[in-house]
Amino acid sequence: MPAKAKWAQLADNIRERIESGELAPGDKLPSTAQLKLEHGVSATVVRQAILVLQMQGWVEGVHGVGVFVAERPAG
Repeated sequence: MPAKAKWAQLADNIRERIESGELAPGDKLPSTAQLKLEHGVSATVVRQAILVLQMQGWVEGVHGVGVFVAERPAG
């Protein structure tokens, strides 16, 4: 089985941090630069992971401000 793409691994990591409560609704995600350093990936990988999380409803981007953990519907 092929290794999971780096962006998918990063998205999983962020999703787990949200599910565990480490990142709560309304919390700002670390910057692209911080995530690049923390995970040893490129800006493209970070952007792809954030895009996927936005499409799945886990995070919301605010132009010029940052990316924040979205409010999750109950259940």
